[in-house]
Parts: sequence; C-alpha cells; structure tokens
Amino acid sequence: MSESDPLLVIVDGANVVGSVPDGWWRDRRGAAERLRDRLAADGVPGHAGPVEIVLVVEGAARGVTPVPGVRIESAPGSGDDHMVALVAAAGDRPVLVVTADRELRRRVTELGAEVTGPRTVRPT
Repeated sequence: MSESDPLLVIVDGANVVGSVPDGWWRDRRGAAERLRDRLAADGVPGHAGPVEIVLVVEGAARGVTPVPGVRIESAPGSGDDHMVALVAAAGDRPVLVVTADRELRRRVTELGAEVTGPRTVRPT
C-alpha cells in the first residue's frame, strides 16, 4: 500500500437501501440509483481525504450505471461474497465496508476491513 492509496469504501447497496422503509421495494433499481447519486454528492461523511467509493448491487438492482465518484459492481451471485472478494483483493489498502449485515461484518473484519453502519451514508 502506498500513502497515496485512497480509502476504499465498499457500500452494501441492498443493505443500505433496505435500512430505511421508504418504499424501496417497489423500485429496487431506482432506490440503488438514488443511493448512488447520494454517494456521489455527499461522499462519506466523517472521512477526510480521498476515497474510492464502490457500490455493490445485486438482484433487481443489477445494471445500475456508474457516475463520476461512484464505481458500480454488479454482483454476479451473492452480493456478500462479492464484497468479501473485493476486500480480499484490496490487500493492504485501507477498506471501509458500509453494512449492517452481521455475518458480512464478521467476514470482512477478519480480512482487515473496518465496518460502519448504513447511517453513515444514509441518515434516517
């Protein structure tokens, strides 16, 4: 890892979208697009310095397009497995995973990632 590596922020799209009962289930893709746009506009509050934001989508939200500042990863299968693979591939780079999923939190912290909850990027 070099000191110029930005913090890699991996956002569990399904978990973050599902954290607020605002009707997201009627339009999962639209909800993921709104989260993507919020991430592009607001970044990750409380984290100074450069960040690379990756929004992981799955199921009906696959196919969401990236925007400047937010890379989209459409999980081919399990979103959790895809996020774990992204953390593993990051090596020594600092990683922050945004999710409330307990099992996913356990899996990524075992690989050295830090974890924060959905409210970090989607206040209620």
